[in-house]
Parts: sequence; C-alpha cells; structure tokens
Amino acid sequence: MTGRLVGKSALITGSARGIGKHFAQRYLAEGATVAIADINLNAAEQTAKELGAGAYAVYMDVTDVASINAAIASVVDHAGKLDILINNAALFTASPTVEISTAEFDKLYAVNVFGTLFSIQAAAKQMIAQGHGGKIINMASQAGRRGEPYVAVYCSTKAAVISITQSTGLDLIKHGINVNAISPGVVEGEHWDHVDSLFAKWEGKALGQKKKEVAAGVPFGRFGKPDDLVGMAVFLASDDAEYVVAQTYNVDGGQWMS
Repeated sequence: MTGRLVGKSALITGSARGIGKHFAQRYLAEGATVAIADINLNAAEQTAKELGAGAYAVYMDVTDVASINAAIASVVDHAGKLDILINNAALFTASPTVEISTAEFDKLYAVNVFGTLFSIQAAAKQMIAQGHGGKIINMASQAGRRGEPYVAVYCSTKAAVISITQSTGLDLIKHGINVNAISPGVVEGEHWDHVDSLFAKWEGKALGQKKKEVAAGVPFGRFGKPDDLVGMAVFLASDDAEYVVAQTYNVDGGQWMS
C-alpha cells in the first residue's frame, strides 16, 4: 500500500459487513483510522476487532439526526477530527409498481436519501468547524442512472443520491469539502443474494437464475467484487482528488457509460 490516507480520520456508515467493511480494511492499510459505524453495534464491534488497530466501532442510525450527530461526536472524541465520510449504508427492495407499499417507500427513503443528506450535513458542519476541508463519498448505483422494472423505489433513491452529490458538492467546495460518489454495478455479496431472491419471487425465476443473466450482460465478463471498488474509494478520499467536485464515478465493469 502507498499510505495515501496516513493521519486521516474516516467514518464509514454500514461498514460492519459487505462493501463498507472492504472500504474500512483498505483505508486502514492506507494509514487512516476508521470508525466502523453501524446500526448493529455488536457486529460493528466484531468487525473492528477483526480489522485490528485503527478500527473502532460506533453506533449510528442514519435515519435519526441525533444518532448521526452522536456518531460524529464519538469520532471526534476518539480521533480528534473527521476527515472522510463514506455514506455506504443502504437498503434495497423490489416490487411491481402496483405492489409498492408506503412502508417500503418510507424505509428506503429514510436510509438511502435522508441518511445520506443528513450525514453529509453533520459531517460538513464538523469539517467546516475544523477549518481544513474534507472528503465525502456517497454510494450511488447504476440503478440511479436509469429505471428498472420492479425497482422504482430503490432506483429513485439512488438517483436522489446522485443529485444530492451534485448539489452538496457544489455548495461545500467553498469550504474545501469535496463531495463525490461511486456508482457500482452488480457486486457479489449478501446484497445481490437478496436482490436475486426478490427477482425469483416476482419473475418466477429459479434462485440464482437472475444473477447468471445479469452477470452475462456485464461487458467485463463477471460480477463486480467489493475489492473492485476500493481503489476509487481511496482516490476520492486522497489529496489526488482535490480538484474533483460533485462527480459520480461508474465502477461497474462497463455497464453504464457517462
């Protein structure tokens, strides 16, 4: 590793497992301290213990502003500052349009949109008070680039993340805070196992069939892996990204071009 984040203090939401955990592992290797922020504190503590020195657990419910503020205060108490935020926590659901419930709509918007915006707000306040800028990275999705059958709610939340990235990025750069986003395609892990099961339900497919069909359509020739995303996450958090503002980068094996 090149030590591109030496001395930096990072908070990654939803990082007790999955992509967020991979980001945390790489950030630690690059020299950062990392708050493993998650609504499941026990899982966050286990992950922090597994990742070792420099990692520590923080409880954070991104649907609750008081919890967001408390998590950031915990990071400052532990590390003395906050330099990097990754808004990684997210939920997925899929339903035909006529089956969408207000409950699933509210739940996804609370985590994916409210959580992203108000975590940005809280982090920005802290970074402005510190006076030396910072880096904020949001997790968008190729689903935010276009609609998909059965995925109206999720797609719209990720389109909102892209829009929030643009607006907050343009607003906060005057404070030296770079806001950008990563747009993954299809990535191996628990998330896509869940997606596959929902498409099996609504499209009458066998378990695993949707996954095979989607993988066949990736120009690179396979599903993404969490480690395929970490290079972009390090770049956007590093000094090399100082002049990158309000952008959403596709890291998807060629599935979307923009």
